[in-house]
Amino acid sequence: MILDRHLTLSDFGRVVRGGEPVTLAPGARERLRRARAVIERIVDGDEAVYGVNTGFGKFATVRIPREELAHLQHNLIVSHAIGVGEPLPTEVVRGMMLLRAQSLALGHSGVREEVVELLLALLNAGAHPVIPAQGSVGASGDLAPLAHLALALIGQGSVDHGGAARPAAGVLADLGLAPLELQAKEGLALINGTQLMGSLLALSVLDARLLARTANLAAALTVEALRGSHRPFRDDVVRLRPHPGALEAASEVRAFLAGSEIAPSHADCGRVQDAYSLRAVPQVHGATLDVIAHAERVLATEFASVTDNPLIFPETGEVVSGGNFHGQPLALTADALTVAVAELASISERRCEQLLNPALSGLPGFLTPHGGLNSGLMIAQYTAAALVSENKVLSHPASVDSIPTSANQEDHVSMGAHAGRKLRQVLENTATVLSIELLCASQALDFQPLRAGAGVDGAYRFIRRLTPPLEHDRYYKPDLDCLLREVRSGAVLAAGQAAVSTQPDVTPPPEAPTLPCPEEPTSRH
Repeated sequence: MILDRHLTLSDFGRVVRGGEPVTLAPGARERLRRARAVIERIVDGDEAVYGVNTGFGKFATVRIPREELAHLQHNLIVSHAIGVGEPLPTEVVRGMMLLRAQSLALGHSGVREEVVELLLALLNAGAHPVIPAQGSVGASGDLAPLAHLALALIGQGSVDHGGAARPAAGVLADLGLAPLELQAKEGLALINGTQLMGSLLALSVLDARLLARTANLAAALTVEALRGSHRPFRDDVVRLRPHPGALEAASEVRAFLAGSEIAPSHADCGRVQDAYSLRAVPQVHGATLDVIAHAERVLATEFASVTDNPLIFPETGEVVSGGNFHGQPLALTADALTVAVAELASISERRCEQLLNPALSGLPGFLTPHGGLNSGLMIAQYTAAALVSENKVLSHPASVDSIPTSANQEDHVSMGAHAGRKLRQVLENTATVLSIELLCASQALDFQPLRAGAGVDGAYRFIRRLTPPLEHDRYYKPDLDCLLREVRSGAVLAAGQAAVSTQPDVTPPPEAPTLPCPEEPTSRH
């Protein structure tokens, strides 16, 4: 990938998760040179400019002599690298490296080309600074985490390379790279930014869209397993309240259900309507898809943004202090996405209850053919319930909190890193709950003699290749772990989609056998 003005979410995924190498575009090099020339003129002049020849934060009024400017930037990095907690996952660090290089390359930060080149060289070599997860309050950027990133560039701290964390100086030497000697403004440019928040949100959006579509597939499996109605997913029904996400969710569920022998088998059934967790899938899943779409728009703007301070305007020679480093747009978006993803788990757990409760499903209790001696999938629902409850705690917004820092100079902060980190945990919990639903729905389909819709059948067959039916109780966690891995990878969703795309005729057979409907209470709403 060539790093220039525009970076897409797809580009981000290919580099951060796919390992695609990154090079700096000629246009970016020219922008870097023009901005650097402004800094050099300031260094040679008498004007006091924040962050170039003054102290930082509350020390902004302290003028620094020219001979101490390099020392000033070095001190900034080592003093700010005081994060704590477990190291951030490698993919989060890779995202930070890419996004920091992208923002600098837009040419309004005043760093030399060598700074961006070293950052990209480490990224391309798979050498990742060890960055503690905690310490950012999300304004003035992600100061402490980005300081740990910058620490590696000057040959200090630790770098993970080849699966082992070693002193940065040694890793740089092994790669034939020299540590940076930071010059005026460069330390500040490296740590003023929203790149931890941005990386967390971007990775989460990639995962959230996959999980939302997997939730559509899981719901389709449950609808078929419970012989639910397809009518709530009709396009003409959903278009009477045409939120884009609802239309998308309904369309995808219809595709997975197409060709079903099960739906026409109970055409004259006396059941009036299904539970909300089945009937309102387009509205609930669709609302989550709409939040994901909003997050994608926020990231598109963020990827094209300069989040440094002060900002350099080469055309006029101006250096302007602003607030582009504040993480509020990302923090609010991460909090909203956390709630939206948590709802996917919440409704999925309710569908699990519909499948496992014989009073609701008409199927054997807990989906075991030999109940009593065997408990079947009873405790799978307990686990799903526990995770849904944990998600409720994690859904409390981080962005409503603020603690002033820097002697009240930075008197309102976003807590965006907190929002991004707990979002990742909610995504993890939700992936597990959806995997539990897929296991339960597959077990329920084992009792179904008719062929399900093409997409449902494709996913069901894929799942059954991973984990056999639960005839008698066994140690079942390895089955869940295996399926969870394939849910995260997107393989389960791909199996459902592939079956839809290869289905030559999605019309139901004209003479499907008739089965009795399950006995269950009828909703009045």
